[in-house]
Amino acid sequence: MGGNAVVRKTEARMMQRYEAAMVLGAVGDALGYFHGRWEFERSGKKINEELNAMGGLEKLKVSGQKWIVSDDTVMHIATGKALVQHGLGGNFDELYKKIATQYKACMMDMKDRAPGQTCIQWCEYIDPNKPEGWRIPFNPRGGGCGAAMRAMCIGLRYPNPDEKEALIKVSIEAGRMTHHHPTGYLGSLASAMFMSYAIQRKPVREWGAALMKVVEIAREYIINEGDYIDDNLEHWFYFTSRWNEYLHMRAIADEKSEPVFPENYETDVTKRDQFYSEISYGGWGGSSGHDAPLIAYDAVLACHGDWTTLCEWAMFHGGDSDSTGIIAGCLFGALYGFDGVPDGNHSDVEKRAELVEIGVQLSYLAIGETSVFRWIHDMFFLLPSKLFSFLRWIYDIFCLFSSKLLNLIKFCVGKVVGGTRLIFGGLRRIFGGLS
Repeated sequence: MGGNAVVRKTEARMMQRYEAAMVLGAVGDALGYFHGRWEFERSGKKINEELNAMGGLEKLKVSGQKWIVSDDTVMHIATGKALVQHGLGGNFDELYKKIATQYKACMMDMKDRAPGQTCIQWCEYIDPNKPEGWRIPFNPRGGGCGAAMRAMCIGLRYPNPDEKEALIKVSIEAGRMTHHHPTGYLGSLASAMFMSYAIQRKPVREWGAALMKVVEIAREYIINEGDYIDDNLEHWFYFTSRWNEYLHMRAIADEKSEPVFPENYETDVTKRDQFYSEISYGGWGGSSGHDAPLIAYDAVLACHGDWTTLCEWAMFHGGDSDSTGIIAGCLFGALYGFDGVPDGNHSDVEKRAELVEIGVQLSYLAIGETSVFRWIHDMFFLLPSKLFSFLRWIYDIFCLFSSKLLNLIKFCVGKVVGGTRLIFGGLRRIFGGLS
């Protein structure tokens, strides 16, 4: 009995981590975006001053038009929906077609969400109704973060070590539907891979060096696929060189050592802004495929489960803060669930119900739909909906039958009254004639 209780508790906790990964990713996006005000603000110090004037992170109610999610969450949801629709199918071409379909469709939900021009251009270009219509040409300018910020849920779908090959394939192909450049689609691979590491509970200090080994496998995949091989290999090493530079800077290239940060780095947002700018491609930290997951990883590495620290590092800085925010929020949720996150930060974030459902369904696909998982889901999500539907049905039946019953009573009363009138009328004629 005790063993079953432990299993139920473990399964419930895993489901919460899946839900939290999807939801807190959206929270990180909304916080970093702040309706475009903070995403495009280049001073982390100014952002923190504005945050403090609002009462700090704990006081924020992340909901409504003021805190809408950006294009990042909309496209992350699109990826998740395609994975859920595909289910357990093994035909990757069919999955890619579903992903491309969702990417095109989600472009209709981009009002006030500031989608990137690369995503807009290539989502319009791809045609999932044609054979391999999701493929695009190599793009020398396709190294942005648009692929990285929407790929985390791929790691939720393929979290196990023996699913690494599937994760590599899907993250690369989903990424290069819009960002056909190694810096772009390897960012997609990094976000998905880190998510799988989070679900596996792999020590965070090991993730970066482990990613470099996976990138070598990805290189072989690109060669074997034969799609623009020369172009891809020519631009391959920027991603790995920047990441190796970072790993040595933090002294974690050996996968064993604890990270080392500069003096006062944890408390000085200006120093972090400077580093984010230096590690970036064009001076805007987090806007490329290599540094969006890198900055998010740096924040997860430093926070040790503290939500406020994560947000200070990944959401409230002078770079592409919604993209680093969504990746970091997802990873935090996968590691720690909602632990330590103020309710106001996540309880009413835009699209929450849809994000939760995608998380639940991905947990079924990745881990298996046990009776306990189904019971938890039905109890908290389906049962209230079904109960409401049942009560509404009873009410409709009552209204229908009460209306029909009332009409029947009226009909019967009318017949009785009419018959009584005929009887009395006949009697009057009879007795009137006798008189």
